[in-house]
Amino acid sequence: MDIRKSSQGALQDVQLRRNLKHTLGATLDHRSQALAEVDNWEELRSYAHQVKMHTLGNLGTYLEQLEERIQGWGGQVFWAGSARQAVDYILELAQRNEIRRVVKSKSMVGEEIHLNAALERERITPIETDLGEYIVQLAGQTPSHLIAPALHFSRRQVSELFAETHGMDPDCDVEEITAAARELLRADFLAARLGITGVNFAIAESGTIVVVENEGNARLSMSTPQIHVAVMGIEKLLPRMRDLPAFLKLLIRSATGQKISSYVNLVHGIRRPGELDGPTEFHLVLLDNGRVDALADEGMRQTLACIRCGACLNVCPVYQSIGGHAYGSVYQGPIGAILTPQLHSESAADQHPFASSLCGACHQACPVKIEIPQILLKLRETVQRQKNKRAGHLPVEQMSFRLWARICSKQKNYERFGRWIRRLDPTRLSRRFRLPVASAWMVSRDLPAIPKRTFRDQYGCGGSS
Repeated sequence: MDIRKSSQGALQDVQLRRNLKHTLGATLDHRSQALAEVDNWEELRSYAHQVKMHTLGNLGTYLEQLEERIQGWGGQVFWAGSARQAVDYILELAQRNEIRRVVKSKSMVGEEIHLNAALERERITPIETDLGEYIVQLAGQTPSHLIAPALHFSRRQVSELFAETHGMDPDCDVEEITAAARELLRADFLAARLGITGVNFAIAESGTIVVVENEGNARLSMSTPQIHVAVMGIEKLLPRMRDLPAFLKLLIRSATGQKISSYVNLVHGIRRPGELDGPTEFHLVLLDNGRVDALADEGMRQTLACIRCGACLNVCPVYQSIGGHAYGSVYQGPIGAILTPQLHSESAADQHPFASSLCGACHQACPVKIEIPQILLKLRETVQRQKNKRAGHLPVEQMSFRLWARICSKQKNYERFGRWIRRLDPTRLSRRFRLPVASAWMVSRDLPAIPKRTFRDQYGCGGSS
């Protein structure tokens, strides 16, 4: 997708802009209040960053430890190198057990591997049980936010959607919509034999799978069906259980502005004797899908420290203006701008690194201190080098900045340049001769008029420029 073109459409959608402003504004207010109650917030951020970077640096060891613990709990672990391998494993599992309907809780990794489409091609019906995901599924759309999939809808638009799909009153309120969804989904929970969830964290030390939610649908998806499949990116790992409280505090307050989510599920494999619910089979799908390649570059590696809180999206002026769908990718906003090119390739997502103002708000909001602006700059450099190489010409912009650096390195050079630039008047020359570099720059900017007298002349600072 061409982000520039899709952004134009989003900017012209008045209702979308109104929905984004209303929802993101409320989310940021809640987050600010929640953070104000934590005295050691910056210490927690630093701690989390250190833990994640240590884990990513020793990922193989911790993943093997996780696998051993999961198997000790009676579960099975499948290592999926690609999205295709992950999907094939789940499809084979469903087909072997003659399953035709699947309940799913919210999972960005599920979106990444396009699991719903794959299930539907095999005539297996996936049922999204998170209300936001359920709304998006009814509308035939994809999530527009990491935490709030249906953020781009207004209450009225949701009411009209339920009127169209469920025959409800288009003036129904939020409570009526929620009650209707609960009643419809409860039957699916009770009948389903396979439930699929994502994973917020996995604890290598204990083999614990952690799933955070507010609606209880993930718990039902895990505990009611006979088979539970958890799909997890290999980076969602924490070494020890004692690391979890800090990460829960950072995740939940950053994501929704709550002190704690309604449900924090700690899962240990299959149902054990004496337990009233839980699956008889548990499968953990560990997904690579480009993550190992991202680990190779130490500067880019920190991208995988992301805990999917969505805080960077909420504060990003670009996302606030165009929403999630304009990015044309599973992961949107600042984290999507750096993650998508790494999971795929810079050439396949060459516009993503440029979908940013580089204001730095994302780095300030990130609970694990990912240096998103610096990574964006590195990706931009890589993309531009690839374009220059394909075009077969010298990087004019790079040469220009080298010349500028030389000019600024000595006072005499700068003074001579000042005299020369006032005689040349680049604004007049660009209009007359259509200089390529200046013309491109002036598409969205105006070159300021060159003053006849310098600052040094006007204020008697000396100098002859």
